[in-house]
Amino acid sequence: IQELLRVMRTIDDRIVHELNTTIPTASFVGKVDPGQTCKELYESLMDAHTKRERIIKNCISQTSAVVKTLKEEREKAHEDAALLKQLRKEQTKV
Repeated sequence: IQELLRVMRTIDDRIVHELNTTIPTASFVGKVDPGQTCKELYESLMDAHTKRERIIKNCISQTSAVVKTLKEEREKAHEDAALLKQLRKEQTKV
């Protein structure tokens, strides 16, 4: 998931470059519609943010389910150190 999020952040990380290539210079103003290109950049950013948010929420949901299951197992086996370690790891991930 971390690698996927890193790739999805590319547009945010390169926003200055994206703006510089999206907004036309004085010599290109007549050839490119700045309003349309800015709108497309905005839509691209919003799409990337929506996808990232969905992935993050899905990860939290799945990890929370694992934590719940591990907590239930821990209630049955109080002395299991490996189970406690795994539970802590998953809680940290959330």
